[in-house]
Amino acid sequence: MDEYTADAFVNRDEPIPVLAFSGTGSPPPDPEDKRSRLRESISNSKLKEKLQDGANNRSETGFSLQDRLLTKLLQQVIPTENIEEVLDLPPDKRSSKYIGRPGFSLPLMTNNFRRFNSRIGIVFVFQTRLIRLLTWRDPTHTLSLLAVCTFTCLDPYLLAALPIAVALLFVMVPAYLVRHPAPPPTVSHASYSINGPPLAPARTIKPAAEMSKDFFRNMRDLQNSMDDFSNVHDGVLKIITPPTNFSNEALSSTIFLFLFVLTCALFIASHLLPWRIMSLFFCWTSITLGNPSVQQFVLNNRESHLRPHERRAQSWLDGWIARDIVLDEPPETREVEVYELQRRKGGRKGEWESWIFSPNPNDPLSPQRIAGERPKGTRFFEDVCAPRGWEWGDKKWVLDLGSREWVEERMMQGVEVEVEGERWVTDLVGDDDVSSIPKKGKKNTPGWEEGDGQGPSGMWRRRRWIRMVRRKGVSSTNSKDG
Repeated sequence: MDEYTADAFVNRDEPIPVLAFSGTGSPPPDPEDKRSRLRESISNSKLKEKLQDGANNRSETGFSLQDRLLTKLLQQVIPTENIEEVLDLPPDKRSSKYIGRPGFSLPLMTNNFRRFNSRIGIVFVFQTRLIRLLTWRDPTHTLSLLAVCTFTCLDPYLLAALPIAVALLFVMVPAYLVRHPAPPPTVSHASYSINGPPLAPARTIKPAAEMSKDFFRNMRDLQNSMDDFSNVHDGVLKIITPPTNFSNEALSSTIFLFLFVLTCALFIASHLLPWRIMSLFFCWTSITLGNPSVQQFVLNNRESHLRPHERRAQSWLDGWIARDIVLDEPPETREVEVYELQRRKGGRKGEWESWIFSPNPNDPLSPQRIAGERPKGTRFFEDVCAPRGWEWGDKKWVLDLGSREWVEERMMQGVEVEVEGERWVTDLVGDDDVSSIPKKGKKNTPGWEEGDGQGPSGMWRRRRWIRMVRRKGVSSTNSKDG
């Protein structure tokens, strides 16, 4: 195994440290969760199509027979169900039918990972040097960074010259020194002359050779960077999610109110703020806190100095929320109705018998009545349930005494209305005489008449019962389970 690859950017210093947060360790993977996330995140048939495209389009690039057989096996294992077709979703613009990208292929992914890992060293070199710079490993370098940040914060126009200066100092000058190296220490003359022809060939950046130590150093740093990203992701979500997802509505409402007021204030007065001084203060504070001595001093004095202020601020915030944030508004209430339908027993002169409780009045000109369908509902009052997401607001049903009003609202025709007594609304004609009823919407034609229910009538009568419902609250536990 080679020690290193010449002319390759590789982090040959100490490994990149892995960030750790309390409670953010990577849990063991759950096979059921992995399978469910896979079904939700990708379309299986498209993945199979991409595998097939990758196998067909890359068959001549030198992949081994074992890789091709593995790709074919995955094509047979993946089911062909298309989630887009089942859910009626728009076509996936990322599919290989719309863009000129190769499909998913394990051999191709393996080859790309090897190429990526051999070239990613420059990122880790930059990351390592940045860590050394911010942790005061070389104080003179960190102080130089503070000087640059100071000049940039006080004169923001220097930001235009900063990238050019970086290119000159860190790209052009090192490249020139490679072609014009300094004389060895054994040479007698003391000065370094830049005159004369180049003494060395130009440097070209090469990827790290596979199976070299540099290749495995990149793989080590890539492994640690993936762990860093996962820990930072979990840590940020652990801090941000609880106060912003309205699991605690009072706290989330307070944060929303503060952010709204702050946004409005910045829209009006942002030009009055001393942004240069604020940027300078933030820059110096951030870099100074990277010093190990300062970190140790802050940690040692946190309990005695910072913790009392934190508790005082938390107590003030809790008191302000309890005093000014009111969330105990009454839930939304609405009125629901159900119709008690009765039908004559033994013909038009028989006695009335209870038939069904239905959400529709089943009037003579209703669509289901004309179509000859039976009314839908339940036979017992106790079986009538509140709508989904609602609960009963009253203890019992109440008879609607305004029978004339709800008949007129529904423009019912061919019925007799009881304005006193039990408030029955009875058909005047039978099912065979529906054609004789005037059409709805005729002017000066009420289509109904008052009565006491004792005269000749049809086969059906109904009356309206009402009850209040209120919207059912959803607890945070139920929302998490859902």
